[in-house]
Order: sequence, then C-alpha cells, then structure tokens
Amino acid sequence: MSHPPHPEGQEPESPRDLVGIGIGPCNLSLAALAAPLAELDAVFYEQRPGFDWHPGLLIDGATLQVPFLADLVTLADPTSPWSFLNWLRTRDRLFPFYFAEHFHIQRAEYDAYCRWVAGQLPGLRFRHQADGVRWNPERDVFEVDFTRLDADGHAEALGRTRTRNIVIGIGSAPHVPEPLRPLAAAPGVPVLHAADYLAHREALLAAGHVTVVGSGQSGAEVFLDLLRHRPAGREHLHWIGRTAAFAPMEYSKLGLEHFTPDHTRYFHALAEPVRDRLVAAQWQLHKAVDAGTLAAIHDELYRRTLDGGWPDAVLTPGVQVRTAGRLGTGQVELHLEHLDQGSRTRLATDAVVLATGYRMRPLDGLLAGLEPHLRRDSAGRPLIDDEFRLVLDPAVSGRVHVQNAELHTHGVGAPDLGLAAWRSATILNSLTGKEQYPLPARTAFTTFGLHPQRRSPGDGTAHRARTATGAPPRSTY
Repeated sequence: MSHPPHPEGQEPESPRDLVGIGIGPCNLSLAALAAPLAELDAVFYEQRPGFDWHPGLLIDGATLQVPFLADLVTLADPTSPWSFLNWLRTRDRLFPFYFAEHFHIQRAEYDAYCRWVAGQLPGLRFRHQADGVRWNPERDVFEVDFTRLDADGHAEALGRTRTRNIVIGIGSAPHVPEPLRPLAAAPGVPVLHAADYLAHREALLAAGHVTVVGSGQSGAEVFLDLLRHRPAGREHLHWIGRTAAFAPMEYSKLGLEHFTPDHTRYFHALAEPVRDRLVAAQWQLHKAVDAGTLAAIHDELYRRTLDGGWPDAVLTPGVQVRTAGRLGTGQVELHLEHLDQGSRTRLATDAVVLATGYRMRPLDGLLAGLEPHLRRDSAGRPLIDDEFRLVLDPAVSGRVHVQNAELHTHGVGAPDLGLAAWRSATILNSLTGKEQYPLPARTAFTTFGLHPQRRSPGDGTAHRARTATGAPPRSTY
C-alpha cells in the first residue's frame, strides 16, 4: 500500500514503518533508496536547517577520496534517479564531466549533489531535533520525541511520533584533544578545529604564525592551502602530528578491497579483541593522506627553494601536544613532546588549527530510554549485528539500525562513503523482508579468512521472519 507523505507537523495515526534520525550522507542514501518503496512509510529528522557536508573543509580543489560511483545510490541501484550522473544530466553537465575525466570529484561538487537530492525527497524534516527514543511494549512500537526548531534554532514546538523501526545516522563530531579543549572553548582564542577552517581562513592567512596539528588528510589540506597563500620566505607555518610519518593513504587496488562488503562480513565475524587490534593497526587505510596531496605539498615547498634558501615551514611528525596555554602577547604556547626521542620543547604560535579528526557522536543520550534493553560488549559499546541492528532484549520486537556507528563491529569501512549505498540497501532489505535491492554475493578478489563469510545475492534478506510492518527475527547473538 502506498504511503503519501504526511504534512510537516502532522503525525499519522498509525505507526510509521521507519524513522530516521540524522540526515548526513548515510541516512540521505537510505532516504533516496527508500523513496521508491511505496509500502514503506518513512520520515527522517535533522536538527540542522538544511543539508551540509563538512562546509568548513570544502577547500577549493579538495577532492573526495572515493570515486564518483560512491554516490548515495549507484552501488546499490545504478538506475536510481538520485545518482550523481543524473544530477549532472539535470545540470547539462554530462559532457563536460565526460571530457574532464575526473574519477574523483571535488568535495564541493559532492556537497552540491547531496543538497540537490535532499531538496527532492519529501520525507526529510529539517529543523527537527530528535530528543529521545523509548520502547512502548503495550503498543509494540518505538516512540520518538522531537523538538521542531524555528529559523533561529530555538524550540518552536514539541512532538512525538510512533514507529516500528528506527535508523540512527547522527554521524561524527569534531574531536578536540583534552590538552587543547580549554583554549578551543575560550572566546577570542585563536584555536579552532579544521571543521571551521573556511570560516576563519582570512584571519588565519593574516596571522603571523600558524600551527596545524594533525597528520591526516584534513591537516594536509589545511597546511597546503595556507602554504599556497602565504608569501615565499615568510610562510611561518608549523605542521605537526602524532603519527611517525606524514604517511600516504593505502590506495592499492587490493588494499581498497578492505572497503568491500566481503571484508565487512569477515571483520564482523572476528572476536572482539581481534577487531579492536585491527582497527588500530589499519589506520593507514583511512587516516593517512592522499599521495597526490603529499606530492602537491612537496611541489609547493620545492618551488619556494628555486631562488635559494628554504621556506619558513616546519613539518614534524611523531609529535604530541602535552599541554597548552595562553601567552601574554595573545599567542598560544604549545608544549610538545617527540614520541620517539622523548624530547620536549615549547612552541609559541599566533593560531592553531586542529585537524585532529572526528569521533562518532555517542548514542547513549538519545537511547537512554532503551538502556535496559541494550546489549553491550566488554568495553561497554553497543553490540551491532551483521544487518547493522543494535542487539536488543528479545522483548523488543522493533529494530534499531545504525549507520556510521559500527566501526568497532564492522571495521574501517563503516565511515566510508563507498559502502553507504550497500549498507542502506542491506537495511532496507532487512526491514521489508524483501529483496528490494539485489546485492552481490562476492565483491572482492581477496579471500578474507580461511572460511569466508558469504551471503547470497540480496544480502540482508536470508534470515527474515517478517516485513517492516511486523516483528523482526531475534538476534543471533
């Protein structure tokens, strides 16, 4: 039965089939793939006024680290009207893109594409802040409390909706290391996260000396942008990071097979201690720097030696910030330690950009009402099954799926855009109990493990008990 969209602010009398919380790329992918499924009544809540994707890092020329085929839908449904190529067609840009031969598109272009999709889908509710989730055993549904926000972000009205299933995709938040949190939080102190880089770019270019902390892709892009726009011989830049080297991202073809469903299934089947060890060991798969960006930095530094002398730029890996404080001159003083040498020093700088990455937003506050039903691992993290469902008490018949919150159970592919469409399709197949999106049984030439974790085409539909309008099968945990 088709479910016409309900007017914004009006909740249906019967429970919805699905409520999505958060509208980043992951849940936007889910919404796009759910849109053609007439039997699925779905709505997605997002507290922001509209879609935006890392706006502070849409640096001119910065590209995605995945091919354009890793859009919201193509790797699950190449015929979808919400593909990147169809967006190009609607803009009369197919031929320019064809001749440009860009396999990796610019971040700003990806953001514009996602905003186009978000503007077309009827089930998205921006300025809606999800406040809490609870299970109502009498009605056999989840209840989601939300606050509708006005244009200034203030509470306008409270609401509640009922749903049989939930998908949480609230994403990650900028991470500020403990020693720098007091300075980053203090007004007027020139310490900011790279997530806010573009908003402060002009001030940073005017600063006497700038230090970039963090040896990953964001740190490299910020350092390169500052380097290109500061005068030769007066660059006054420091770039430091904890890793032992400014290392290139693993981008060999077989290395990239770690971002396939095959590896995801293999990783999920491993023991918890092994998974934790692998996540830490595989940092170069997802936390290093694109080799092209490293080459561009070296080229820019080399260009500045042509007239003799060296640029005033210091690049030092293997360094951590122990403490930090303010100097009376308005500068920031960083207390540094070299992890291999054990030596320490102090660095006075006029501004600090923290390219220190992101951490998954905790689910505990949102799911406090479900705490008695949640199953956790030995480290207190939620258990998540192979269909991206939180493992709940059997008394809860509804499903809570998560997106990009499963690094500890599904591995380095969890935040990767290339797996977003496959994961969304897996979730939808699971929710509906149908093979809405046939998915491949094999996706890598590499055989991970002596006993590969194989699933049949239609991945996510093999052990269904009933559809989205009824109770799911029990967990296998």
